[in-house]
Amino acid sequence: MQKPFAITQGDAAGIGPEIIAKAFQDAPEAMRGCFVAGSVAVMRRAAGWLGGLPVARLEQANEALHAPPRCIPVLPVVQAPSGLPEPGRVSAAAGRMAGEAVVWAARAALRGEVAAVVTAPLHKEALAAAGEPFSRFPGHTELLQAEAAAHLGVPVEQVPVRMMLANDELRTVLVTIHMPLREAIEQVTQASVLRTLQITHAALARALGQPPRMAVAGLNPHAGEGGRFGREEIEHIAPAIAAARAQGMNAQGPFAPDTVFMRARQGAFDVVVAMYHDQGLIPVKYLGVEKGVNVTLGLPFVRTSPDHGTAFDLAATGQASAGSLLAAVRMARALEGE
Repeated sequence: MQKPFAITQGDAAGIGPEIIAKAFQDAPEAMRGCFVAGSVAVMRRAAGWLGGLPVARLEQANEALHAPPRCIPVLPVVQAPSGLPEPGRVSAAAGRMAGEAVVWAARAALRGEVAAVVTAPLHKEALAAAGEPFSRFPGHTELLQAEAAAHLGVPVEQVPVRMMLANDELRTVLVTIHMPLREAIEQVTQASVLRTLQITHAALARALGQPPRMAVAGLNPHAGEGGRFGREEIEHIAPAIAAARAQGMNAQGPFAPDTVFMRARQGAFDVVVAMYHDQGLIPVKYLGVEKGVNVTLGLPFVRTSPDHGTAFDLAATGQASAGSLLAAVRMARALEGE
C-alpha cells in the first residue's frame, strides 16, 4: 500500500465506533493500512466496550501504514465534547463530530493523502441537529458531492453522483436517492437515466475489467405495460437506454421491476439500474445487511460504506456485526485496484 485508507468514526452514539473497533480486533489483516478519522476518546470508549483493544494516536495519516496489528490507529480530526454523547440517543454533538470527520476525510482524499474513504454510519437527524453547514445535507452522499464540487471549483450539478449498493449476489445503482417519492418520480428523465448509465458503465468497467451488463428497471408496474400503467418508460427510460447503446454501452430494458433483480442475481446482468431509493435497496438489503456495501459512484475518489444505519438499539452492547464494514473495506480495496 502506498496510501492509507480513512475510516470515518460515524455517529458516536451509534454502532459505528464499536464496529470499527471490532473490525480491527477480529480482522487485523483486512484492516491493514486503515486508520480512524475521528476522536481518540470516542474510539477508546468503543474499544473498552469490547475488552480494551489499544488505541494508537497518529500525528499524520501515513503513519497508519506502519501501525502494529491489533491496535486501532486514530487520527484525531475532531474534538469530542467533555461528556461523550450517550449511546443510543440523538445528539447534535455526535452529529457534528460525524460530519466533521466526513469533511476531513473527503478533503484528504481530494488532496491525494488517502487512497479511499470508508464511512461508518451517521444519523441523519443528528446531522441536521448539528446545524450549519451539516443541516444542508440529507446524508453522506450529498455532503461528499458538495466537498468534491468545492474542491473542483464547479457547481454541485457538475459533479453528478449515484449510489450503488452491492453484495456478493447483486448490485444496484439508483437514478434518484434521498428525496420524497413524488419528487423522485419527477426526476426520472431521459437525461438522468442516461447519466446514471454513463456513471455506472465507467465505474464498473474499471472494477470488473470489462463493460458491465446493465439491466434497467422500469418505474411503473410491468414497466408500464406499453403505456397502460404509465408513460415514463416510453418517454424517458427507453430513449435513455437507446442513447446509451448508441454510445457503446451494454444496457438493456426497461424490465419489470418485480423480476429484474431476480434475473440479475441469477447471473443475467452485472448490475440493475433502479429508478428510486427503495426500489433498488430493498432487494439488496433483503439478502442481508451484514453483506451489503454502499458505494458512491461519480466522485473523484473511492467512497464505500456499510449498508446499515447507526442501530441505536445495539449501541454499547457489543452485539453489532462488523461484517458490512469489513465488506466495505474490501470493496474499497477492489475499486482501488489492490
